[in-house]
Amino acid sequence: MKQTLAELMRMSRICRMVFATCLGSFILVIFYFQIMRRNPFVVDGCCRKGSRNALQELYNPTQPELSGAAVLHQARRDQVVDACRVYSASSRKRRVLTPGDLKHLVVDEDHELIYCYVPKVACTNWKRVMMVLTGRGKYSDPMEIPSNEAHVPSNLKTLNQYSIAEINHRLKNYLKFLFVREPFERLVSAYRNKFTLKYNSSFHKRFGTRIVRRYRKNATQEALLNGADVKFKEFAEYLVDPATQRDGPLNEHWQTVYQLCHPCHIHYDMVGKYETLEEDANYVLRLVGVGESLRFPSYAKSTRTTDAMTAQFFSNISTQQQIQLYQLYKLDFLMFNYSIPSYLRLD
Repeated sequence: MKQTLAELMRMSRICRMVFATCLGSFILVIFYFQIMRRNPFVVDGCCRKGSRNALQELYNPTQPELSGAAVLHQARRDQVVDACRVYSASSRKRRVLTPGDLKHLVVDEDHELIYCYVPKVACTNWKRVMMVLTGRGKYSDPMEIPSNEAHVPSNLKTLNQYSIAEINHRLKNYLKFLFVREPFERLVSAYRNKFTLKYNSSFHKRFGTRIVRRYRKNATQEALLNGADVKFKEFAEYLVDPATQRDGPLNEHWQTVYQLCHPCHIHYDMVGKYETLEEDANYVLRLVGVGESLRFPSYAKSTRTTDAMTAQFFSNISTQQQIQLYQLYKLDFLMFNYSIPSYLRLD
């Protein structure tokens, strides 16, 4: 009997040891895969379907033609970080982003991309491209997608639609990019598009009537009713008026990139520029691995707002308005390395 009991106890100890060994091995395996999943720069073992993702290809390019561009984009990232550091040191404002701040960040799950769209910086074509990337074969040519369809919110998923944990995971592991433009060219482009074209009657009604009512003396009843002939000087006065700030955030078409995409809170892996749009856009597509089958659409250079055109509009506003507008968009100038325009009168 004693021998049988001793044998049972010995077997019990062996079973516990085997169980402990198996449990330890299982924990190590889980830990290993957690590390592999969290590190976006591990070359082997972490990527879907045995391939590297865009984030890895950006920071550790295997394609020789991408190596040179990597240096340029590191310099752009450094510029943003330096400007944000200076701003943070001089500002008492501190804030934490909420999901509501992330409605401009479009997510592509298949290619692990996050794109923050900035109106008047080729965002229509970028939304078309994102619809091709996320459409799983539904679309093949971005230009076959009507421009109004590209702006339908349900056609693309944005980061604010995820849970907090899902948001954090994507911000950590997906390649995040945005495209920027010389701030005053973007501003004049928005003015021309929204206030000088007849078809934008919704903007005339929503903003034009308010601007005419506030800033035009002896306005006609037609102007007060339709708001279709807003002058750039009136638009500038509206933007720098403290009452406008009290009304709430600026409309996305003339809101700063700093407020739309939050580059001082979100680390963007790539900053593309409107001035080198096709080159930078196709660089993103090569990082994703679709550069051979998908090209970024060309844009109509004949209708774009130029520096000379912007200078002409700014010549019609006062020095004080120029200074106030520069202060409003100063962070965008600094973060994205745009110099003070030569036509600006700041003294």
